[in-house]
Amino acid sequence: MRPARLGIPLIVAAAAVGVGYVLSVGLEGYFVYLGMSAVVAAIALLGLGVVTGSAGMISLCQLTFGAVGAWVVSWLNTMDAPGGFIVWLLLGGIAAGLVGVIVGLPALRLRGINLAVVTLGLAAAADLTLVQLQFPGTTEGIPVARPDSFSDDRSYFLLGVVVLVVCCLALHFLRRGRWGSGWLAVAFSERGTAAAGASVRTSKLTAFAVSAALGGISGGLLTGQVGLAFPASFTSIQSLALYVLAIMSGVHLIDMAVFGAVLWVAVPELLKRWGVPQDWGFVIFGFLGVQALASGGNLGTALRDLWHRRARAREAVHLERGTNGSEYIAPPLGEPVLVVRGLSVRFGHVDALASVDISLREHSVLGVIGPNGAGKSTLVDAISGFLPQAQGEVELDGRPLTGSPTRRARVGMRRTFQQDRVPPRLTVDAYVRFVARRRLTSQEIAEALEFFGCPPARTPLSWVDVGARRLVEVVGHLLARPRILLLDEPAAGLPHEEHVAFGERLRRVPARFGVSVLLIEHDLDLVRSVCDTITVLDFGRVLASGPQAEVLANPAVLKAYMGEKELL
Repeated sequence: MRPARLGIPLIVAAAAVGVGYVLSVGLEGYFVYLGMSAVVAAIALLGLGVVTGSAGMISLCQLTFGAVGAWVVSWLNTMDAPGGFIVWLLLGGIAAGLVGVIVGLPALRLRGINLAVVTLGLAAAADLTLVQLQFPGTTEGIPVARPDSFSDDRSYFLLGVVVLVVCCLALHFLRRGRWGSGWLAVAFSERGTAAAGASVRTSKLTAFAVSAALGGISGGLLTGQVGLAFPASFTSIQSLALYVLAIMSGVHLIDMAVFGAVLWVAVPELLKRWGVPQDWGFVIFGFLGVQALASGGNLGTALRDLWHRRARAREAVHLERGTNGSEYIAPPLGEPVLVVRGLSVRFGHVDALASVDISLREHSVLGVIGPNGAGKSTLVDAISGFLPQAQGEVELDGRPLTGSPTRRARVGMRRTFQQDRVPPRLTVDAYVRFVARRRLTSQEIAEALEFFGCPPARTPLSWVDVGARRLVEVVGHLLARPRILLLDEPAAGLPHEEHVAFGERLRRVPARFGVSVLLIEHDLDLVRSVCDTITVLDFGRVLASGPQAEVLANPAVLKAYMGEKELL
């Protein structure tokens, strides 16, 4: 972590604690209580910002995790456990995090409305259970003991602000690390995440765990604020309203989580002062949430877009399309690094691939061409592990290449996709580091980006076009230092003349990065300029394979695929 990146968040955190101290001293007693309620809500919303805002999963049981934290704090208080309130609060967060992992298990198979139903069902079941059992110490009237130094409401509010700031800092650094990149990646594309060697399972479970842990901390703080925990504080309707508020506010941004917490407290308070039942606050939150879903955006994103509009105008992102102009000397071809034998894939009664044999030699670029429906993308999916029903043998460096896409990526086989799989909410630097899965210096990243004419590392990916993102995807996988890289139409989205410029760079990849390349491409100019050998697929079968000139002159290829006039 560079000092500048570490220093600014710490300065902001210190300033926030200072503001909290001023508020704890200057506010009237009732507003101190409201402020503490906002702190509790902010921590719960931070958790929703992880699982919903970052990882893209629907969780409607956030306050159930809060109830877990409250239960642990209440029980440890009745047991007069050692360590005191701070330790109890931490243990409550850990317990909630473990429950979050269990709740997150269905997310490995369920998505969207199905996952929402499961989490809402859990919240409803927790409601009934809490009403029947009550929290430890509630029926006996045993209040939770606050720390001696924070026993009054004003000092307890300051403690709450400190806990909130610590949670914000921890979440900030998590989001800048591999976990945070994994959350954004899995929300945008699970296939892209697996192809980068990252575990989709780990990304989802860590998102639920961190979200639940923050929920547990919020519940423990609430118990210390009120003194006793009550089921009415953790109902399913409140969890649902909190989720809607999270969607409307855009709580994947830390500052908007705090803003959403202010709304959570302010709207019911204003309704009470106006003589309107506070339950109407849920209606207001619901209306705002529907508007946010209908418009496809949220308040936080809208404000950030407005803030960055001038910055985007100042830093117009474009690609440098020229080549580096240095003389290229091709390295000698080595032994086969990838060998495919008898690869077959069948969908129902259709043979997508039928006994396909391919060999990719070290330091070479193999082009795979063929008409639409020939089986090219199916071939890449089968080799990279996305089609477990594939039959045949795939060897990497003489060893069988088996297992999940994540495992294959980690042993040296990387791939890109025809569709955009690059999360736009990351910066170029964060995405490249996530995909590379190894320590990289800023200079390494800058040189690789410059080589391919990509935007600078600090550029948000949302600022650049799809073609540029495809090139950044290639850079990220190359910096992982794989043995082979499968490129599925990597120049899609680039104008024709830029295909050729990309091809001149791609031709240098084996020598510069030590990576052998299997290229699927429709642009014959790009194929001619890059590929040492070519394999032609037609209806899932190998029509021709061998040196470029020999294959392109093959009468069967001329007749069945390209037609003589296209090659003249």
